[in-house]
Amino acid sequence: MLDIIGIPVLTDNYVWLAHDADSGETAVIDPAVAGPVLEVATSRNWKITQILNTHWHPDHVGGNAEIVAATGAVVTGPRGEAAKIPHITRAVGEGDEVRIGANVGRVIDCPAHTAGHIAYAFEGALFAGDTLFAMGCGRLFEGTAEQMHAALARFMALPPRTLVYCAHEYTQSNARFAVTVEPDNEALLKRAEAVDRLRARGEPTVPFSLAMEAATNPFVRAGSVEELARRRAAKDVFRS
Repeated sequence: MLDIIGIPVLTDNYVWLAHDADSGETAVIDPAVAGPVLEVATSRNWKITQILNTHWHPDHVGGNAEIVAATGAVVTGPRGEAAKIPHITRAVGEGDEVRIGANVGRVIDCPAHTAGHIAYAFEGALFAGDTLFAMGCGRLFEGTAEQMHAALARFMALPPRTLVYCAHEYTQSNARFAVTVEPDNEALLKRAEAVDRLRARGEPTVPFSLAMEAATNPFVRAGSVEELARRRAAKDVFRS
């Protein structure tokens, strides 16, 4: 199994380090910046061998160049956005495999937030980029509600115990919106209270399980594309 740790950077980003102890390989997922990532890897004596990018946005690829220069890491990213990914070595898409040591991950195409967005699904771990957040989903910058609805459905078909490693700490704001959508959802209300306690202590709310999303995420729980679109439009203008 992978040893996965999160590094908080910028205002609300998470960069993930996924380490395979047997091989010594370490992957960086969506490095917004390089410095803190290199520092944490060095402190743990983990050798960074690769970078996995989910999409082209600068707060997901901004650390690529410096990490490659420091470590020689190879860069894997979405085929549909290869021209926008700094130092990309391998362009991948639906059904392709990536490996971190003996751990095999499957690439899932999930366009919606961006036109070529992908995710990486390993056993028990989903690196979802900006598609799925705790009690939320990504903005539709380049895609459609139909694409997001399909992407979330594909994620929810994975085992419920799968832990989601998304790229932002948006949970508290998402929870405040979610309870306006489902004010009588007891599981959601309890989760929102737990999130408030965690954030008051400065603790992360990520990762989280797909089972939890099935019970509390208003976008996952939307009954149709149209309902998801309405909820996404409302979230876009929501002020918590």
